Amino acid sequence: MVITCLDEIKTLLGEVLHLKKRAATLAVDTPLFGSMPELDSMAVVLVVVAIEERFGVKFDDDEVNGETFATVGTLAAFVDRKRSS
Repeated sequence: MVITCLDEIKTLLGEVLHLKKRAATLAVDTPLFGSMPELDSMAVVLVVVAIEERFGVKFDDDEVNGETFATVGTLAAFVDRKRSS
């Protein structure tokens, strides 16, 4: 599966979470929620808002969950699906 927005998601996460040089180490299989200390529940809200603004998609409340935010790849794939629907 090709994820078209992966690089944009990595950049967005780096900006929103203030990861600085660590943003360059993000990969498709980098764990997020529960594994990245910067991504607490408040930061998830900031990431959701940033994604909605940058990509023109809307998250339903039930889509903000551990499955969507499991890895950088699952988040990027989610955004791709939302943009294509």
